[in-house]
Amino acid sequence: MTQKEKRIYLIKSLLGEQSRYADMPIPAEEQEQKKLLRSLFNIRRPNSISETFLQIQDEYLQEETIQKGVISLEDLSSVQPGIYLWQGDITRLAVDAIVNAANSAMLGCFVPCHGCIDNAIHSAAGVELRLECSRIMEQQKTEEPTGKAKITKAYNLPCRYVIHTVGPIIYGEVTEKDGSLLADCYRSCLERAAAYQLKSIAFCCISTGEFHFPPEQAAQIAIQTVQDYQKKHQNSLEVVFNVFKDSDYEIYKQLLG
Repeated sequence: MTQKEKRIYLIKSLLGEQSRYADMPIPAEEQEQKKLLRSLFNIRRPNSISETFLQIQDEYLQEETIQKGVISLEDLSSVQPGIYLWQGDITRLAVDAIVNAANSAMLGCFVPCHGCIDNAIHSAAGVELRLECSRIMEQQKTEEPTGKAKITKAYNLPCRYVIHTVGPIIYGEVTEKDGSLLADCYRSCLERAAAYQLKSIAFCCISTGEFHFPPEQAAQIAIQTVQDYQKKHQNSLEVVFNVFKDSDYEIYKQLLG
């Protein structure tokens, strides 16, 4: 099957799961097909699915990853010992683990094609990631607390694992507790990575998007927490600060010197 044939198969399979979408026409334009497929991934509940679907989905998403281009740690230059700064799509990074800024439900973003990193990671990983997260949350029986971390497989991402953490949500002024909880997010992710004997981890800008933590203040907390951890553990874990916006890149570039 070609990429187009795989994409059409996946779209038809997902549309067929819900009777209200069964007769929805599939657009002819490639980018519109990709947008529709991502939207269907996003809204799909964590229900069981056939092995045939998963095989075709995995082949499709892995080829999409290759076409985007995979970035390894060797492609980056360190800005400090054991610390890297990279601007781009975190789903391209072939490090041991990437960090997902999750919400307390821990099932990914259900808004079609939303711009958050939670949506991007789940879309590139495939439906297996939501299924694993659902199993974790069913066993936990409560929402994920702020400042903790969970680890899952990465499925069709080029990294080995995804570490999910829920950052603090800012409604007004940033409090001391907010800052402490954000530091806990970074520390929990580092500790989870160390527990799995990982050698590299890439952080997104936790809480600065939909959760409204001021970017510069968040970056200061992120860098300080990582530096303190690396000093305590003698740089045993290499860290990539991944940013997407130009403004965030300038903040981290200035703070990291």
